[in-house]
Amino acid sequence: MRYLTIALAKGRLAEKTLDLLKDIGITCDEISDKSSRKLIFTNEELKLKFFLAKANDVPTYVEYGAADIGFAGKDTILEEGRKMYEVLDLGLGKCRMCVAGPENAMEKLQHGELIRVATKFPNIAKDYFYNKKHQTVEIIKLNGSIELAPIVGLSEVIVDIVETGSTLRENGLVVLEEICPISARMVVNEVSMKMEQKRIGKMITNLKERIG
Repeated sequence: MRYLTIALAKGRLAEKTLDLLKDIGITCDEISDKSSRKLIFTNEELKLKFFLAKANDVPTYVEYGAADIGFAGKDTILEEGRKMYEVLDLGLGKCRMCVAGPENAMEKLQHGELIRVATKFPNIAKDYFYNKKHQTVEIIKLNGSIELAPIVGLSEVIVDIVETGSTLRENGLVVLEEICPISARMVVNEVSMKMEQKRIGKMITNLKERIG
């Protein structure tokens, strides 16, 4: 039996995903050891290998078959646009991808004016404005706190993840349009799904039952 390799997005999401996997009998003690310098963690008994990766890289590992299974946020999956199967919504880390800005920017959105959009998610923003709204916009890629952009006049609006909206409110911004709901998803390599259908299928079924 060959090893199945699982890629986890580093940080809080990995911890929550591991808790979920633990509930269905999939454990990896090595990965819980914070002092470990290892990059690959193994469960010999279940023939599973785990590794932690930067969230944006998880879909890449899965598409190219370096990982059979990955767990990542829907925002990452949409932004990376990789070829793979999205098989399950874990319901973890629920939030929304939104267009936000000062209230007076709503008019510009409704009239389809040429506006500037600041975001960490240029592909999601492009798809939303060009393909869904058919509105021409200038997209500005930022890496830091996106809320700053409309405040200093870099952009009219932003596209960003909104959890509670408190950061927006504190900075005089509001949600203007909702693009899509975001949560953690399980993704599977297309070849692995065919080759290891039984084992991966069982994992999906058990997780589905656990999530309810």
